[in-house]
Amino acid sequence: MTIKINNAGTINTTLLDQALGERYLNYAMSTITSRSLPDVRDGLKPVHRRILYAMWESGNMPTRPYRKSASAVGYVMMRYHPHGDGAIYDSLVRMAQDFAMRYPLVDGQGNFGSIDGDNAAAMRYTEARLTQIAESLLSELNENAVDFLPSYNGSDKEPVVLPARFPNLLANGASGIAVGMATNIPPHNVSELCDGLRQLIKNPQTPLATLLKLIPGPDFPTGGIIVETAQSLLKTYDTGRGSIRLRARWKVETLKSGQYQIVVTELPYQIQKARLIEKIADLLNNKKLPLLADIADESAADIRIILHPKSRNIDPKVLMESLFRQTDLEVKFNLNLNVLNAEGIPGILNLGQALTAFLAHRHQVLCRRTQHRLDHIAQRLEILGGYLVAYLNLDEVIRIVRYEDDPRTSLIAQFKLTEVQADAILNMRLKALRKLEEFEIRSEFDALTVEQLDLKDLLADEKRLWQKIDQEIIDIKKQFGTQHEFGKRRTTFEESPIALIIPREAEIEREPVTVICSSKGWIRTIKGHNLDPLEIKYKEGDEARFIIQAETIDKLLIFASNGKFYTLAIDKLPRGRGFGDPIRLMVDLGHEDDIITLLIHQPDTVGAGRHLLLAASDGYGFLVKEKDVIAQTRTGKQVLNLSPGAKAKCCISVQGDGIAVIGENRKLLIFKQEELPLMSRGRGVRLQYYRDGGLSDLKSFELSTGLTWPMGIRTRAETDLAPWLARRGHSGRLPPVGFPRSNKFDGS
Repeated sequence: MTIKINNAGTINTTLLDQALGERYLNYAMSTITSRSLPDVRDGLKPVHRRILYAMWESGNMPTRPYRKSASAVGYVMMRYHPHGDGAIYDSLVRMAQDFAMRYPLVDGQGNFGSIDGDNAAAMRYTEARLTQIAESLLSELNENAVDFLPSYNGSDKEPVVLPARFPNLLANGASGIAVGMATNIPPHNVSELCDGLRQLIKNPQTPLATLLKLIPGPDFPTGGIIVETAQSLLKTYDTGRGSIRLRARWKVETLKSGQYQIVVTELPYQIQKARLIEKIADLLNNKKLPLLADIADESAADIRIILHPKSRNIDPKVLMESLFRQTDLEVKFNLNLNVLNAEGIPGILNLGQALTAFLAHRHQVLCRRTQHRLDHIAQRLEILGGYLVAYLNLDEVIRIVRYEDDPRTSLIAQFKLTEVQADAILNMRLKALRKLEEFEIRSEFDALTVEQLDLKDLLADEKRLWQKIDQEIIDIKKQFGTQHEFGKRRTTFEESPIALIIPREAEIEREPVTVICSSKGWIRTIKGHNLDPLEIKYKEGDEARFIIQAETIDKLLIFASNGKFYTLAIDKLPRGRGFGDPIRLMVDLGHEDDIITLLIHQPDTVGAGRHLLLAASDGYGFLVKEKDVIAQTRTGKQVLNLSPGAKAKCCISVQGDGIAVIGENRKLLIFKQEELPLMSRGRGVRLQYYRDGGLSDLKSFELSTGLTWPMGIRTRAETDLAPWLARRGHSGRLPPVGFPRSNKFDGS
């Protein structure tokens, strides 16, 4: 509970949650409307609007010499923006960076930062002035085009919004994070925007698909290539939200002896070059880019990043695809067209709505400017009318001025003048009584009368208003379109590339490793294959269970007693001669479940992949293709469905045409592999019948070579299999003399 003393001196009590809610809501709305979201009409946040207005008001124009940035920052902070010089200068710097703004609003001289991520010099060292584009946003402020409101201290007035002849919101874009919402608008090409605006003037109901033929997508200041389908872009611009995939631009340069190098000439928007190169270098050092030999930065004023492949036989597209997947040479720009409308209410607009809002603003500005001019003409015509009366009655006017005690009142009464006209006559200079002056005044009166009639007709004719707006847009296109230094489109489009199959060798350095998993489920890898098992150390109370030779590009298949398969990349496993990490931290394997088998995945490269035989403790099982057991998530993939009380027992690779099954009751059954069904998931069929107990082990082998098992250091082979050969599902017979007492075919 909070206590509040009001102006009357009485104490009011308020619940704490209510007080906090009110204050937080006020803070949130202030952040949304006064800091983070741009206005749909001029595309500016308050800080940017105040900077531009202050520079314009102080005469810091494009045709005048540069001024110190500190003077602009100080002027803004003193009169309009009380949030500190750091925030103001950072905003001014961004408006001057040609790699951040598609159409810079501030013309900076000095160190304003770089695409490498370098900071700008201090404001006392840099100079700035407005650009012509910024001037087009401000040029109509003196014509009562927009409303003004008091500044933060009430000593000045600032514009609520700029007149904005230039479509700044979509031309330069915006980004910001408010409370509970954000905005992220990409820049576009102003020439294309003008075409879209003119199309909407011609037909306000123009479909979005038609608009996208004129405005195909963003145009980023750093160029790059957009790789999105037309359908994807249509959906993004229709909803006002979506992602746009942007890639760096690159080319291949041939060298001597058939060698080549790749040159990156344009980077995705908002990617810092130095940080990108550092990231690629780290991947190289960590052997994550085995196709890349080296990277070099030869950039000057332009971008030139050199990529050297390890071999001339490497396909450049494969190399670049591996870089696109692992680095910021490819990014996703998350478009979020969240803006404040003319009433200051935030909302997400689609492309057509944003363009229409700009046109509505220009319509209102034109009407206000026209009315302002009409008011000015009316005032001037009133004065000129008084002058003409004075010229027609010059002698009487002179007499009244010379002899009357109150000439102002006498003039008004004598000639039925207004007070303004009487004051104008009394303030006339004698020089203005020349005949030439009378002629000039009459000419001006006639011209203003014609203009007044034309402007009144303009305000009354909606069609003429839109024709005038259309002409303004044409002028903007001529001034800042393709003829302007920033006018030509920089970002191009390509069809969404066909997904290349990138071999693991392109992303991971191929190295021989040994996978070690203990009986308690601690897993690790050690470099090399020739390891002495006696030298491998385990935690106290733990021991060896699986020791498998593999390579870093391989995948590890884990089959557990819950019937699930899990998949882990070998290169992601902990390395070194420590104890490793618990496998249960890498996959969602319950403590009640156990690991049955570890297998190195053999990819199905020729259409005849490996088959696995799965079996549960109740004697049910089936064959499955190895490619069908790959799990994509840490939760695993359920392949073997289990009966109540049963657990997964065996998973072996099929090696021959015969299957041998032995139960806990020490009954052996042999049947042909062709009797087993090939499934992708299920319980399977009965392999062996048990009255008591369950499955102990199974084996796949060639019937022609006989069944083998170890006996000490020797191997025993049984070629006469007739006593145990039957159809699957039978109970079987006791195994041959000498079969291991463990009921395991490997003798363990």
